[in-house]
Amino acid sequence: MFKSKRAITAEEHAAIIQREQNSERRDFYELLWHTGAAQSDGACLLAEDINWEARTICFTRKKLKSRGTNLKPTLFRFSAEIEALLKRRPAAGPLFPYLCTVRAGDRATEFKQRCGGLGISGVSLHSYRYAWAERALKCGFPERFAQQALGHNSKAVHRAYAKHAEVTVPSLADWEKDWQENPQRSAQPKFLPVDFRLPMVPTAQAN
Repeated sequence: MFKSKRAITAEEHAAIIQREQNSERRDFYELLWHTGAAQSDGACLLAEDINWEARTICFTRKKLKSRGTNLKPTLFRFSAEIEALLKRRPAAGPLFPYLCTVRAGDRATEFKQRCGGLGISGVSLHSYRYAWAERALKCGFPERFAQQALGHNSKAVHRAYAKHAEVTVPSLADWEKDWQENPQRSAQPKFLPVDFRLPMVPTAQAN
C-alpha cells in the first residue's frame, strides 16, 4: 500500500549534506531545502533564471507546463544562504549540468540511496516541499506567499496549513511596526526574505 511521504527534518537534511561528496548533488539538495522547489524545476534551473540585481530566481513549473497550463513563473527572492549556493554553480547555462539530464526517477533513486545509507526512511525529494511548507507555517509565513511559492494546489501547502504544525501567532505590534517602517511592503508582489533559522521575523514570499 502506498504511504504518503513526510517532511524531511533539519537534522536529516544536515546529515545528508554532510555526507554528500558530490558538490552538484549537495548544492541541489540545499536548493530544495531553502526553496521547496519541485525536483525537476530545481534541477533544470539556468543561470539565466537568476536576477542578481533583484535577488530573485525565476521558477517555471514544468509539471504544469506539460499539462498545457499557462501560468506565470514564480519569482522567489533569495536569501544569503541561497546566494552563496548560486555563486558556486555555473555562471551560464544549467546550474546542475548532470542532474538536469537525468530522469526524475533516477534523481529520486540516487536520493533514496543516500538516505538509506544514513538509516533515513519515509522521505523522498518531495519531502523537501513538505518541509518548506511546515517551516513556513511555523514562522508565520503568510499562506498566500506559500501558495505562490509552491503552487496554489500544492499538497504540501494544504497539508501544512490545513492540518499540521503548531502555530504561534506573530505579534501584531511587530507586524504593524514593520508596516509603518516599510509601508511599501504591503503592495510588493515579490517575495521577501525569511531566515528560517530564527524566530518569527515580520517579513514576507510547485506541485
